[in-house]
Amino acid sequence: MKYLAHINQNSDEQPLKEHLENSAELCGRYAEQFGAYELGYCCGLLHDLGKYSEKFQKRLHGSEETVDHATAGAKLCWDKKGIYPLLSYCIAGHHAGLPDTGGSDDVGTRGTMIGRIKKKIEDYQAYKNEIEIPFLKKPPFQPVKTENIDFFSSMFIRMLYSCLVDADYLDTELFMRGESVRDSGESVELLYKKLMAHISNWMENRDLNTINGRRTEILEHCLKMGKEEKGLFRLTVPTGGGKTISSLAFALKHAKEHGMSRVIYVIPYTSIIEQNAKIFSDILGEGNVLEDHCNIDYESSEELKLMQLAAENWDKPVVVTTNVQFFESMFSNKSSKCRKLHNIANSVIIFDEAQMLPNDYLKPCISVIEQLLRYYRSSIVLCTATQPALKNLLSQDIKVTELCPRMEEQFAFFRRVSIENLNIIPEEELIQRLEKEQQALCILNTKKRAQRIYQHIKGDGVYHLSTAMYPAHRKKVLNCIRERLQKKEKCIVISTSLVEAGVDLDFQTVYRQLSGIDSIIQAAGRCNREGKRPVGECFTYIFKFDQKEYVPGQRQQIDVTESLLADSRNMEDLETIKLYFERLYHFRGESLDKKGILPLFQKGYFQFAEAAKKVRLIEENTKTIMIIREKEAQEIFENLKLKGFTKGLARKMSQYCVSVYETDFQKMFAAGMLGEISEDMKEDYFVLRDSAKYSDETGLALDTEYGEAILL
Repeated sequence: MKYLAHINQNSDEQPLKEHLENSAELCGRYAEQFGAYELGYCCGLLHDLGKYSEKFQKRLHGSEETVDHATAGAKLCWDKKGIYPLLSYCIAGHHAGLPDTGGSDDVGTRGTMIGRIKKKIEDYQAYKNEIEIPFLKKPPFQPVKTENIDFFSSMFIRMLYSCLVDADYLDTELFMRGESVRDSGESVELLYKKLMAHISNWMENRDLNTINGRRTEILEHCLKMGKEEKGLFRLTVPTGGGKTISSLAFALKHAKEHGMSRVIYVIPYTSIIEQNAKIFSDILGEGNVLEDHCNIDYESSEELKLMQLAAENWDKPVVVTTNVQFFESMFSNKSSKCRKLHNIANSVIIFDEAQMLPNDYLKPCISVIEQLLRYYRSSIVLCTATQPALKNLLSQDIKVTELCPRMEEQFAFFRRVSIENLNIIPEEELIQRLEKEQQALCILNTKKRAQRIYQHIKGDGVYHLSTAMYPAHRKKVLNCIRERLQKKEKCIVISTSLVEAGVDLDFQTVYRQLSGIDSIIQAAGRCNREGKRPVGECFTYIFKFDQKEYVPGQRQQIDVTESLLADSRNMEDLETIKLYFERLYHFRGESLDKKGILPLFQKGYFQFAEAAKKVRLIEENTKTIMIIREKEAQEIFENLKLKGFTKGLARKMSQYCVSVYETDFQKMFAAGMLGEISEDMKEDYFVLRDSAKYSDETGLALDTEYGEAILL
């Protein structure tokens, strides 16, 4: 009997042996990035052994009976000694997702690993005529004595799984299409040359009394440090120090020196991603820079289809993504999300605004970072002006190398603003102060407070910014703000924290409601940003109100900052920033693994599916409301009603949506202000029916109370 893997639309047949050998070679090549070629090869070779059953071959030729073809190879590996059982998880889950280990009581109908092993499957012994099982001696590396061996093993399984899934997809895709349609971009060496050509003129300014001279010093030092051995690095650079280009320069030099595959930028905000990705694309070429986040849409045109394919497995030399995408993928059990993971190995990974690593998952995230450093040949750069104090969370043998030369002196040079604490002030006093300003930014902790303060001082040159406004609306307002600032016209902005990072604005005065020190420093970075005003004329004022208000996820940050202010600490002092994070992490304690992710991998049991459900960096306690005020939004809305939910439409729709907390949603829904978009989106997505509840000035009104109603 001729055993086949696939039949394409032209009725061409791919022999099963050919598919298994192709997948094995690809999987092995990917796993070689972390020294595991033999295991990768074996995993690829055995993953589809279940297709050697007669019933599966009949299905290929038209039978409608479903056949489990993934359990066969998993069973075979499970019954062998040594390292083979780790391959079982990858093979069993290469379509359905990595399974939990399960328990001894699990029966064959359970989707756990133990359940799958007990499952009755079709005879697949015909594989013995074509496939010889490779002999595996030992794993490519051993865990250090101090670490959780089960977390170590779970990470290895997940990385090997990624190799298998990508290899299987790519060989199948090549056969079904008949040709390769992918483009991996240019080499790291060529990108390094492009960068050096771009910055060559900058190197001429070596005057350390100028901003550009200081930026050159930092940039040159980062290039020099690129020759250092792989490891964990920090780039602690003050606002205005040019950390974006300096970090790219280090990463490309380091990757070139050590034969590394790519540079991955991990960023907390999509606004910074879009900004940085444009800078990188302008220097390195659009075809070399992949953006992968929720707002990017590569499906809208044919010329972007190559980028859509690259987003599946991060097969580009520079990848720019979010904390959410990176860490949720690292803990996912789904083939679509895990497919990219093997391309994180042997890469330079830069965590921009590293203080934004998610506190609720900080311990699991640090565990992932350590694994990447120890076993997957990657280097990590923590890049920020406010370095998180991670020393006590890292294993003692992990050393950190600073990339910024004469760091404390750089911070003293780039200091452009005085920070003063106003302590408690009435809301009326804040309003009076703002009314006297010419160019000022006021950052408040809640959207409701921002809307209320704005209503008191609104007028010519006064603007409001918050996530109560949909992204496309915010962009228009930001353009107006930048134009007025450049013309030196009156410009007062009342905002939430969304302007603190990645929004390039420059005010003479900043007011910041009490928050975490990292937020205060970021806010101060919007004051005299370009250094064109005398330092003595530029102030960032910290203040708080009489009444405490609930700020989701910020209570401990505010309390720690208050304790440091009570000690008369200088907010900008590097020692104060270090102390802030040390106290914050101490108070958080076990809640640095709030969902208990690390205990899901212990005592020989792996809970892949459970971990994937629990790791949600942005909690799902909000509802999404679409605002239809623009022509494009109306067109998207009509398409959603006609076609239903698709990823492409969802991405386009996100530019016209506002997220609200459950309490606000319930009040608006009870008042009849919201309607369903389509049947398949009714649980999480709604459309605003009452247009009066959204204004050009402040966006979605958040003052609805129970008992209100509208008549349409």
